[in-house]
Amino acid sequence: MEATLSRTQVGLVSAGYGITTLIAAALIGWRYVQYSFASEADKQSAMWGFGDWMLEVFVLGLFLIPTFFLLLVIAKSEPASILYSKILLAFSLTLPLSVGLMLIPAVAQNWTPGIVLMYRVLGAPVVLVGIVLSRIMIRYPRAKRLASYAVAVELGTLVLMMGSMFSSAKWGK
Repeated sequence: MEATLSRTQVGLVSAGYGITTLIAAALIGWRYVQYSFASEADKQSAMWGFGDWMLEVFVLGLFLIPTFFLLLVIAKSEPASILYSKILLAFSLTLPLSVGLMLIPAVAQNWTPGIVLMYRVLGAPVVLVGIVLSRIMIRYPRAKRLASYAVAVELGTLVLMMGSMFSSAKWGK
């Protein structure tokens, strides 16, 4: 007999994602206000960039909390686990897509798409943690296989990116 998802549990997980989104929006808005001190940001641009990246890591880490509870909720439902794994795999495919699009100068140098692509690439290690957590917690073979593909795509892209960085540094290109 297939276990059904409780509306209350799904509602609580949805509320968790909503609260996390509000917290993230407040933190990003606060960071945006800090940029009103443009002279400081210009003088110490590397430090401000690192601060932006740390904020991204923190926000992505916050989203892992409701994701953990989502995995607990869908643990007894095979169709929900498979749907989640399909979404996870589709999301993991955005990393190689982002890397590929960043290789096109017209896209990478345009502010809006370039910054979105860069944040996806810089957030990949935290996303990988979430995908591995999902792979560990999923119970059903088909869903586990899809999550394994997501891990392979995310990790493979990261390895290829790091390898290309180190090989170009080694050969001085």
